[in-house]
Amino acid sequence: MLRAARREPSAILLAAQLAGVLAYPFLEGDGVGRAVFSMLGIAILGLVLLAVRSSPFHTWVGVLFAGPATVLLVVQAVTGSDELLPYSSALEAVLYLYAAGALIAYMLADHVITRDELFAVGATFTLVAWAFSYIYIVCQAIQPGSFIAAIDPDADRTWMELLFLSFTTLSSTGLSDVVPVEPFARALVMLEQLAGVGYIAMVVSRLVGLMVMARRADAPAEPTAQSAPAANVSQRPGSPPR
Repeated sequence: MLRAARREPSAILLAAQLAGVLAYPFLEGDGVGRAVFSMLGIAILGLVLLAVRSSPFHTWVGVLFAGPATVLLVVQAVTGSDELLPYSSALEAVLYLYAAGALIAYMLADHVITRDELFAVGATFTLVAWAFSYIYIVCQAIQPGSFIAAIDPDADRTWMELLFLSFTTLSSTGLSDVVPVEPFARALVMLEQLAGVGYIAMVVSRLVGLMVMARRADAPAEPTAQSAPAANVSQRPGSPPR
Protein backbone atom coordinates (compact mmCIF):
# COMPACT_ATOMS: atom_id res chain seq x y z
CA MET A 1 0.00 0.00 0.00
CA LEU A 2 2.84 2.38 0.83
CA ARG A 3 4.64 1.53 -2.40
CA ALA A 4 1.47 2.19 -4.36
CA ALA A 5 1.01 5.52 -2.55
CA ARG A 6 4.55 6.59 -3.46
CA ARG A 7 4.25 5.37 -7.04
CA GLU A 8 0.74 6.65 -7.79
CA PRO A 9 -0.26 9.21 -5.12
CA SER A 10 -2.90 10.75 -7.36
CA ALA A 11 -4.74 7.44 -7.62
CA ILE A 12 -4.79 6.99 -3.84
CA LEU A 13 -5.97 10.58 -3.35
CA LEU A 14 -8.76 10.19 -5.90
CA ALA A 15 -9.92 6.91 -4.32
CA ALA A 16 -9.96 8.50 -0.85
CA GLN A 17 -11.97 11.49 -2.04
CA LEU A 18 -14.53 9.33 -3.83
CA ALA A 19 -14.83 7.19 -0.72
CA GLY A 20 -15.37 10.38 1.27
CA VAL A 21 -18.25 11.38 -1.02
CA LEU A 22 -20.00 8.12 -0.15
CA ALA A 23 -19.16 8.33 3.56
CA TYR A 24 -19.99 11.98 4.28
CA PRO A 25 -23.81 11.54 4.21
CA PHE A 26 -23.52 9.13 7.16
CA LEU A 27 -21.23 11.42 9.20
CA GLU A 28 -23.45 14.49 9.48
CA GLY A 29 -25.51 15.20 12.56
CA ASP A 30 -24.24 13.58 15.74
CA GLY A 31 -21.01 14.20 17.63
CA VAL A 32 -19.42 10.88 16.74
CA GLY A 33 -20.06 11.50 13.07
CA ARG A 34 -18.45 14.94 13.26
CA ALA A 35 -15.41 13.43 14.98
CA VAL A 36 -15.04 10.77 12.28
CA PHE A 37 -15.58 13.51 9.70
CA SER A 38 -12.66 15.47 11.16
CA MET A 39 -10.41 12.40 11.25
CA LEU A 40 -11.25 11.64 7.63
CA GLY A 41 -10.37 15.22 6.77
CA ILE A 42 -6.98 14.84 8.44
CA ALA A 43 -6.28 11.64 6.50
CA ILE A 44 -7.14 13.31 3.20
CA LEU A 45 -4.88 16.24 4.10
CA GLY A 46 -1.99 13.79 4.37
CA LEU A 47 -2.79 12.35 0.96
CA VAL A 48 -2.95 15.86 -0.47
CA LEU A 49 0.55 16.56 0.82
CA LEU A 50 1.74 13.28 -0.69
CA ALA A 51 0.35 14.34 -4.07
CA VAL A 52 2.03 17.75 -3.80
CA ARG A 53 5.32 16.03 -3.03
CA SER A 54 5.31 14.32 -6.45
CA SER A 55 4.74 17.65 -8.24
CA PRO A 56 7.12 20.50 -9.08
CA PHE A 57 5.61 22.60 -6.27
CA HIS A 58 7.15 22.90 -2.81
CA THR A 59 5.83 20.55 -0.14
CA TRP A 60 6.64 22.91 2.72
CA VAL A 61 4.05 25.38 1.43
CA GLY A 62 1.40 22.68 1.74
CA VAL A 63 2.60 21.81 5.22
CA LEU A 64 2.31 25.48 6.15
CA PHE A 65 -1.46 25.27 5.60
CA ALA A 66 -2.03 21.62 6.49
CA GLY A 67 -0.46 21.92 9.96
CA PRO A 68 -2.85 24.53 11.43
CA ALA A 69 -5.80 22.93 9.64
CA THR A 70 -4.97 19.57 11.23
CA VAL A 71 -4.79 21.14 14.68
CA LEU A 72 -8.19 22.77 14.21
CA LEU A 73 -9.71 19.52 12.96
CA VAL A 74 -8.37 17.66 16.01
CA VAL A 75 -9.88 20.30 18.30
CA GLN A 76 -13.20 19.96 16.51
CA ALA A 77 -13.08 16.18 16.85
CA VAL A 78 -12.35 16.39 20.59
CA THR A 79 -14.81 19.13 21.48
CA GLY A 80 -17.53 18.26 18.97
CA SER A 81 -17.98 21.95 18.23
CA ASP A 82 -18.29 23.59 14.82
CA GLU A 83 -17.17 27.06 15.93
CA LEU A 84 -13.73 26.54 14.40
CA LEU A 85 -15.12 25.14 11.15
CA PRO A 86 -14.81 28.39 9.14
CA TYR A 87 -11.14 28.77 10.11
CA SER A 88 -10.18 25.18 9.29
CA SER A 89 -12.23 25.41 6.08
CA ALA A 90 -10.33 28.52 4.98
CA LEU A 91 -6.98 26.78 5.49
CA GLU A 92 -8.15 23.65 3.73
CA ALA A 93 -9.48 25.66 0.80
CA VAL A 94 -6.10 27.30 0.27
CA LEU A 95 -4.30 23.95 0.60
CA TYR A 96 -6.63 22.23 -1.86
CA LEU A 97 -6.26 24.98 -4.44
CA TYR A 98 -2.48 24.86 -4.02
CA ALA A 99 -2.52 21.08 -4.46
CA ALA A 100 -4.72 21.42 -7.54
CA GLY A 101 -2.21 23.83 -9.05
CA ALA A 102 0.60 21.43 -8.15
CA LEU A 103 -1.12 18.54 -9.92
CA ILE A 104 -1.80 20.67 -13.00
CA ALA A 105 1.91 21.58 -13.14
CA TYR A 106 2.72 17.88 -12.66
CA MET A 107 0.51 16.89 -15.62
CA LEU A 108 1.87 19.63 -17.88
CA ALA A 109 5.54 19.16 -16.99
CA ASP A 110 6.34 16.96 -20.01
CA HIS A 111 4.80 15.32 -23.06
CA VAL A 112 4.68 11.81 -21.59
CA ILE A 113 1.35 10.68 -20.13
CA THR A 114 1.73 8.22 -17.25
CA ARG A 115 -0.99 6.26 -15.50
CA ASP A 116 -0.67 8.40 -12.39
CA GLU A 117 -1.20 11.53 -14.49
CA LEU A 118 -4.48 10.07 -15.76
CA PHE A 119 -5.58 9.59 -12.15
CA ALA A 120 -4.39 13.15 -11.48
CA VAL A 121 -7.03 14.41 -13.93
CA GLY A 122 -9.79 13.16 -11.62
CA ALA A 123 -7.93 14.04 -8.43
CA THR A 124 -7.46 17.64 -9.56
CA PHE A 125 -11.16 17.95 -10.35
CA THR A 126 -12.15 16.70 -6.90
CA LEU A 127 -9.56 18.95 -5.23
CA VAL A 128 -11.07 22.03 -6.86
CA ALA A 129 -14.59 20.85 -5.95
CA TRP A 130 -13.54 20.34 -2.32
CA ALA A 131 -11.79 23.72 -2.25
CA PHE A 132 -14.86 25.63 -3.37
CA SER A 133 -17.00 23.69 -0.90
CA TYR A 134 -14.79 24.98 1.89
CA ILE A 135 -14.94 28.48 0.38
CA TYR A 136 -18.73 28.29 0.47
CA ILE A 137 -18.60 27.32 4.14
CA VAL A 138 -16.49 30.40 4.89
CA CYS A 139 -18.85 32.57 2.83
CA GLN A 140 -21.85 31.18 4.72
CA ALA A 141 -20.18 31.85 8.07
CA ILE A 142 -19.36 35.44 7.14
CA GLN A 143 -22.72 36.15 5.53
CA PRO A 144 -25.48 33.80 6.77
CA GLY A 145 -28.22 33.11 4.29
CA SER A 146 -25.89 33.20 1.29
CA PHE A 147 -27.30 29.89 0.06
CA ILE A 148 -30.86 28.60 0.11
CA ALA A 149 -32.33 25.23 -0.82
CA ALA A 150 -35.68 23.68 -1.61
CA ILE A 151 -35.83 22.03 1.84
CA ASP A 152 -35.57 24.29 4.90
CA PRO A 153 -34.36 27.32 2.93
CA ASP A 154 -33.60 29.51 5.97
CA ALA A 155 -31.16 27.05 7.58
CA ASP A 156 -27.41 26.94 7.05
CA ARG A 157 -26.47 24.57 4.30
CA THR A 158 -24.64 21.40 5.35
CA TRP A 159 -21.26 20.28 4.07
CA MET A 160 -22.87 17.69 1.79
CA GLU A 161 -25.22 20.26 0.28
CA LEU A 162 -22.37 22.66 -0.46
CA LEU A 163 -20.22 19.84 -1.85
CA PHE A 164 -23.12 18.88 -4.11
CA LEU A 165 -23.41 22.50 -5.24
CA SER A 166 -19.68 22.59 -5.93
CA PHE A 167 -19.66 19.41 -8.02
CA THR A 168 -22.66 20.46 -10.10
CA THR A 169 -21.20 23.92 -10.65
CA LEU A 170 -17.71 22.71 -11.56
CA SER A 171 -19.06 20.09 -13.97
CA SER A 172 -21.57 22.59 -15.45
CA THR A 173 -24.45 20.15 -15.01
CA GLY A 174 -26.54 22.64 -13.02
CA LEU A 175 -28.60 20.01 -11.19
CA SER A 176 -28.25 21.42 -7.68
CA ASP A 177 -31.25 22.56 -5.64
CA VAL A 178 -28.88 24.73 -3.56
CA VAL A 179 -28.91 28.29 -4.92
CA PRO A 180 -26.67 31.26 -4.09
CA VAL A 181 -28.81 34.31 -3.38
CA GLU A 182 -26.34 36.87 -2.06
CA PRO A 183 -24.20 38.79 -4.58
CA PHE A 184 -20.82 37.62 -3.23
CA ALA A 185 -21.97 33.99 -3.09
CA ARG A 186 -23.05 34.24 -6.70
CA ALA A 187 -19.67 35.71 -7.60
CA LEU A 188 -17.94 32.70 -6.03
CA VAL A 189 -20.16 30.32 -7.98
CA MET A 190 -19.32 32.16 -11.22
CA LEU A 191 -15.61 31.79 -10.47
CA GLU A 192 -16.06 28.05 -10.01
CA GLN A 193 -17.94 27.82 -13.30
CA LEU A 194 -15.04 29.57 -15.01
CA ALA A 195 -12.57 27.22 -13.32
CA GLY A 196 -14.48 24.16 -14.50
CA VAL A 197 -14.67 25.31 -18.12
CA GLY A 198 -11.02 26.37 -18.13
CA TYR A 199 -9.87 23.07 -16.64
CA ILE A 200 -11.62 21.04 -19.35
CA ALA A 201 -10.46 23.33 -22.16
CA MET A 202 -6.83 23.79 -21.12
CA VAL A 203 -5.77 20.67 -19.22
CA VAL A 204 -7.96 17.74 -20.17
CA SER A 205 -7.99 18.58 -23.88
CA ARG A 206 -4.18 18.80 -23.89
CA LEU A 207 -3.79 15.40 -22.25
CA VAL A 208 -6.23 13.85 -24.71
CA GLY A 209 -4.27 15.37 -27.59
CA LEU A 210 -0.98 14.00 -26.25
CA MET A 211 -2.50 10.52 -25.90
CA VAL A 212 -3.75 10.60 -29.49
CA MET A 213 -0.33 11.73 -30.74
CA ALA A 214 1.40 8.97 -28.76
CA ARG A 215 -0.89 6.31 -30.21
CA ARG A 216 -0.28 7.57 -33.73
CA ALA A 217 3.47 7.50 -33.16
CA ASP A 218 3.34 3.90 -31.88
CA ALA A 219 1.12 2.69 -34.75
CA PRO A 220 2.95 0.82 -37.58
CA ALA A 221 3.32 2.73 -40.80
CA GLU A 222 1.01 1.63 -43.61
CA PRO A 223 2.72 0.54 -46.89
CA THR A 224 2.20 2.94 -49.78
CA ALA A 225 2.33 2.17 -53.46
CA GLN A 226 5.26 3.84 -55.19
CA SER A 227 6.04 4.03 -58.82
CA ALA A 228 9.22 2.32 -60.02
CA PRO A 229 12.21 4.58 -60.78
CA ALA A 230 12.61 5.59 -64.38
CA ALA A 231 16.09 4.03 -64.51
CA ASN A 232 14.65 0.57 -63.80
CA VAL A 233 12.07 0.71 -66.60
CA SER A 234 13.03 -1.78 -69.30
CA GLN A 235 13.11 -0.51 -72.86
CA ARG A 236 11.63 -2.31 -75.83
CA PRO A 237 14.06 -3.50 -78.52
CA GLY A 238 14.54 -0.91 -81.13
CA SER A 239 12.97 1.90 -79.22
CA PRO A 240 14.83 5.18 -79.08
CA PRO A 241 16.77 5.81 -75.90
CA ARG A 242 15.12 8.06 -73.33
